[in-house]
Amino acid sequence: MSSEIPPTMRAWQYSQTTGGLEQNLVLKDDVPVPTLSPRLGDKELLIEVLSASINPSDYKIAELPLNLGRALVRTPATPAWDFCGRVVKTTNVVDNFRVGQIVFGRQAPTQQGACGQYIVASANACASLPSVVQVDEAASLPCAGLTAYQTIAPNVKPGDKVFLNGGSGGVGSFGIQIAKALGCHVTVSCSAAKAEQCKALGADDIIDYTAVDVCQALKERGQAFKLCVDNVGLPAELYKAGDDYLLPDGKFVQVGGPVSLAALSSTMSRLLRPSFLGGGKRKFQLYTLMGDQHQDLAILGQMVAEGKVKPAIEHAYEFEDVPTAFRDLRKGKTHGKLVIHVSDKDA
Repeated sequence: MSSEIPPTMRAWQYSQTTGGLEQNLVLKDDVPVPTLSPRLGDKELLIEVLSASINPSDYKIAELPLNLGRALVRTPATPAWDFCGRVVKTTNVVDNFRVGQIVFGRQAPTQQGACGQYIVASANACASLPSVVQVDEAASLPCAGLTAYQTIAPNVKPGDKVFLNGGSGGVGSFGIQIAKALGCHVTVSCSAAKAEQCKALGADDIIDYTAVDVCQALKERGQAFKLCVDNVGLPAELYKAGDDYLLPDGKFVQVGGPVSLAALSSTMSRLLRPSFLGGGKRKFQLYTLMGDQHQDLAILGQMVAEGKVKPAIEHAYEFEDVPTAFRDLRKGKTHGKLVIHVSDKDA
């Protein structure tokens, strides 16, 4: 099924990233609208994007050294992979979405991202928009919300203590709320300037990383935590210190970190170095997007609908201001999600 679809669209594109992705973005009016897969059995949706949200991974992947970014995403490319939009066409085998339905979801790294008016997304990575959830809220959910949910929900039970390293960013702000909704006690690291924000989201305990040594502060709390989610990648000793603050059956999940050879070396050390050679003793997981994204997105949407999770949106940009949005994102000082209005929600 389909509705009327134009042959071309407006989209922000880049062909190189020298000097930063945002310095190379160009708004084009004649980009071909992407097409659905012709392969039988592929469950895909062609979606008119209403709102998109951006994440550090959008520019970090594009800017990978040694042309790795181009190997993952062909150029010219359109950034942003989180979206909320209107289904305008489906492949024949899609039976859980219909033309005209509003959905939200996450694309895999792709050449034709959500800073364009139309995208193709897997039906398995989309969910229906609950009637009481706003389009901008839904657009802000997929990457950060899925990351927070998938790193926390499988690893805790009510009453567990959780430490989130980096509580004020996109993943951290969702993580606080999800952990609280699951009945956990939540400790986070953040600066003093963002402490009240984290407390307002539900954090029980704050560690000001600008004033104290995070590892030492955790050790002083004893072997009390069932889970540590590292959204920052620093300090490098955080995993090894887990021997003193994680329960014997506790788990360390690494999500974020700087993009550098030193950071890669630190991650590989955490992952591969055995405890008898100085590595940590607790279970370590390097997070990657996993499992049934459709089901997890539906759960997140319901959490928002029920008021258990409130997306923290710092700013919504108009479509013409996409480079500004990426410049603001790169500064790393945002208190929540950055959303971009792509198409008219009432059209």
